[in-house]
Parts: sequence; structure tokens; C-alpha cells
Amino acid sequence: MPTIIAIVVVAVVALALLGMIVGIYNRLVTLKNRYKNGFAQIEVQLQRRYDLIPNLVETAKGYMKHERETLEAVIQARNQAASGLKQAAADPGNPQAIQSLGRAESMLQGALGRLLVTVERYPDLKANEHMSQLMEELTSTENRIAFARQAFNDGVTAYNTYRQTFPPILVAGIVGHGQDASLLEFDLAEIGDAPEVAF
Repeated sequence: MPTIIAIVVVAVVALALLGMIVGIYNRLVTLKNRYKNGFAQIEVQLQRRYDLIPNLVETAKGYMKHERETLEAVIQARNQAASGLKQAAADPGNPQAIQSLGRAESMLQGALGRLLVTVERYPDLKANEHMSQLMEELTSTENRIAFARQAFNDGVTAYNTYRQTFPPILVAGIVGHGQDASLLEFDLAEIGDAPEVAF
């Protein structure tokens, strides 16, 4: 009889342990999917910005014939950021891809900031209705990017916090969640001071 009780106790403990592992795994998957969805929202907004930039540069080109270097820098930074987005979108859980995207976005924001400062020197360009409309769309998109990035970073923080707590930390590596996800951060040194633009 004691053997049967021992077997039952071991079976109950094993089932409880298995249930805990399954619960931890499911929670990790849920949190990972949340931050991946958050990244998908960033991707949509960044792509929208990337689509606006060539129109912005093309509109400015007609007025800013002597600012070729500034315009080319914006397009080059845009292309690097778009490439970084493609890599990060393939695996939003890859810290290197997210950090690379953050650096590329910082460079793009810095180049856009320099373009906006340059636009200030061209009153006819500032008064151009098409340019004004593009700038308004860009500002709106930047706000959406900021909100989407905050949601993504909140999701990453929730995932990392749960993964690092006890007992999930004991199980995470075993079930394929061995590393923290990376926040999407922009290097403020690359961006520089925000230009003041008034239309």
C-alpha cells in the first residue's frame, strides 16, 4: 500500500510540475507574440515614413539646388533604415537586428533634422503647399512611430521581466526562450537637437 501512495504522490508532483512548465511556456509565447505584434505596428509606421521621404526630397530638390549633399544624405540614411527594418522584421526577437535598426533610425532622424533646418533657409519651399502637406504627414507619422515604439518596448519589457523571474528563468532556456528581447532605442547623440520648424 505505501508503494501505491508513493507512486500517486510522485505522479501528482510530476503532473503539477508539468502543468507549471506548460503554463510558463504558454505565458512566454503570449508575451513574445505581443512584442512581435508591437514590432509589426512599428514596421507599418516606419514604412510609411520611408515612403514619404522620397517625395519630401523630390519636392525640396527643385528649391534646394545647392543642398545636394543634404538631400543625398537623407536618401542614403532612409535606404539604410529600410534595410535595417527588413532584417529586424524577419526576427524582432534578434537583439542585434533591433539594435542595428535603432542605429539606422537614429542616423535617419539626424539626416531629416538637418534637412528640416536647411528647409528653413528657403522661404519659397516652406510656403509650398505640397511641402507643407508632406511635412504635416511626416510629423503625424513620427508621432505614430513614437507610440508604436513605446508599445513595442512595453511588450519587450513585460517579456524580459517575466522571463527573468523565478521560476520562469529555470524553464525559459529549456523551452526556447533563452535570451532577452532587445528594446528599440534611438541614439540621441546621432539625432541631435530637434529643429524648430514653423510653417
